[in-house]
Amino acid sequence: MKCISFNVNGLRAIVGKNFEEDFKKLDADFFCLQETKMQAGQLDLQFDGYYSYFNYAERKGYSGTAIYTKYKPLNVTYGIGIEEHDTEGRVITLEYDNFFFITVYTPNSGSELKRLEYRMSWEDDFKDYLLTLNKDKGVIVCGDLNVAHTEIDLKNPKTNVKNAGFTPEEREKFTKLLDAGFIDTFRYFNPDLTGAYSWWSYRFNARKNNSGWRIDYFLVSKDLKKYLVSAKIHNDIFGSDHCPVELVLDETLM
Repeated sequence: MKCISFNVNGLRAIVGKNFEEDFKKLDADFFCLQETKMQAGQLDLQFDGYYSYFNYAERKGYSGTAIYTKYKPLNVTYGIGIEEHDTEGRVITLEYDNFFFITVYTPNSGSELKRLEYRMSWEDDFKDYLLTLNKDKGVIVCGDLNVAHTEIDLKNPKTNVKNAGFTPEEREKFTKLLDAGFIDTFRYFNPDLTGAYSWWSYRFNARKNNSGWRIDYFLVSKDLKKYLVSAKIHNDIFGSDHCPVELVLDETLM
């Protein structure tokens, strides 16, 4: 069971950059998007054999998430049930017999860390949301989590300690999420691999020089560990400042 997560940095923009070809080539059972940057009715992008679910931000051209899946869910939930967090289209949850499947676009702390305080509140509430779901069944969560967890998750850790995505506060929240019962699947399979990134700045030839960050993840609750098969980063796929990340799970989970 192949799962893909991709921050497309504008779905309407990436459609003109081989996105449909890449989508079909990856042939995922679950294909999740973040930062779709669109409103309902602006683009009707459907693929044969897939159900699709979109969560739009109230603010135009901002945030937003989507999931395409070959498996019809039992239930679909948008947001995490907290009004303060649910206006920006950041979370979609699909429920199946044996697990919940969630895509998320975590808020960026912003320039000069203007949203860091809000980000800390989000982190606590999102973790509580995941743990509540996990009381019922296994949880798979993917998306742009906007944090490089450890120093090997970005090219220049020492110069980025005070920048959004690598502050001690954000990294600590991610550690606490893992400690609460979740597995960073890419690091599970590649514990010491360096130079593996999923986002590059558009400036300074960052992608050409592989001066990037790993901020896109698949996490699974520890009760699903036995279903893990493989994880990888598709850094050969372009069109966004991010690239797709992949998790393969044993099909018996479905």
